[in-house]
Amino acid sequence: MPSLRERLRNAWNIFRNNRDPTEVSRRYDPWDGYGVEGGTSYRPDRFRLQRRNERTLINSVINRIAVDVAQVPIQHVITDENGRYVSKCDSTLNNCLLIEANVDQTGRELIQDAVFSMLDEGVVAIVPVDTDKDLWNTESYDILTLRVARVLEWWPEYVRVECYNELSGKKEEIELPKSEVCICTNPFYSVMNERNSTLQRIIRKLDLLDYVDEQSGSGKLNLIIQMPGTLRTEHRKDTAEYRVQKIEEQLTTNKLGVAYIDGVEKITQLNQPLENTMLDTIQYLTELFFSEIGISQEIMAGTADESAMLNYNNRIIEPILSVLCDEMKRKFLTKWGRTRGQSIMFFRDPFRLVPVSTIADIAMKFSSNEILSSNEIRSLIGMKPVADERADELRNKNLYNTDYEMGQPPVNTENTVENALPPPDEYYYPPQGMEMYDVQNESY
Repeated sequence: MPSLRERLRNAWNIFRNNRDPTEVSRRYDPWDGYGVEGGTSYRPDRFRLQRRNERTLINSVINRIAVDVAQVPIQHVITDENGRYVSKCDSTLNNCLLIEANVDQTGRELIQDAVFSMLDEGVVAIVPVDTDKDLWNTESYDILTLRVARVLEWWPEYVRVECYNELSGKKEEIELPKSEVCICTNPFYSVMNERNSTLQRIIRKLDLLDYVDEQSGSGKLNLIIQMPGTLRTEHRKDTAEYRVQKIEEQLTTNKLGVAYIDGVEKITQLNQPLENTMLDTIQYLTELFFSEIGISQEIMAGTADESAMLNYNNRIIEPILSVLCDEMKRKFLTKWGRTRGQSIMFFRDPFRLVPVSTIADIAMKFSSNEILSSNEIRSLIGMKPVADERADELRNKNLYNTDYEMGQPPVNTENTVENALPPPDEYYYPPQGMEMYDVQNESY
């Protein structure tokens, strides 16, 4: 692995060393606008929800999913010939995924930001911003920082993305090859992001309901005042407009909103309560959407039981994690590294949903079946390991006695009665004063 000085000397940044993939792409001056003019009151690198999604249930749903996905660590690991986990790889990519993704985000925040943007827009890009080599000229390089970017334009071999440039403090558009950028697509795209999907129908219904509420709360009365006589002449029309103006002045100036009319005038109110099936339709579509992606109100409220959470993890969390890991493995690892056991894997904690009352029983079963050692079980339940060599051994402690632990073989206690009898061809000599007994002939 190259030293820190070599990395800094050969460091490559996509905003300083960008190349134009096509003739139609916009020319970019890498040294233009790099001076930061001033700070902002909000984080400019954070992606916001689409404007129509901010006030709908998608905000809470995708935030819940993004937080749960970010709780599962994603690591760059070494596997054996059967694809089983052997050890964690000490690489800069692992540092980005677990500790520090960039100057603004930790590894966990990067995954949460990526999942949040992917579920909102349908597709998201994870871009290696800083590398130790030029990614346009080589396929083998170390990734120093990662950023989440929005895909703006697609070409056969390139994409134009909008990514935050920490050098200028602004989001900028840049063209990158598809082979070096992780492009993660929402596995529930047809349910959440298609134009006529269930979620988009819910959003349109909620927009209509919000519009009706705004109209109802705008303060308009929507009245029809029936004047005495006809309004065919201009004089009668002027009289009607004068009466309407007077009623408006009475309602405005009176602190209780009270007005009076003539006895022959009649008022008809138009803004009657809305009576349709819009609320029932929204409730039906919401239940349909939850069933399609495998989530429930109990999960959102945090009151779901173990079976519901297991179904939620298998139907929602696992597919999203697989999309992230598979795309990182395909784009961030070379073919040479993959053939030598390098991989990107995620590890879920099986004890996260286990109540305290059953942890002792599970620990005994894992220890007796030689699956986990004592120190591994202690680390899972939040206790520090003990300084004992036997606590790191994979063995069933219930099958070994004290003599074995002290280095002596165990005493064979089987068939004690048969082992105490002499062989058939021998005689049993009783104590003095008793007759001799022939064991073989069973006689004295």
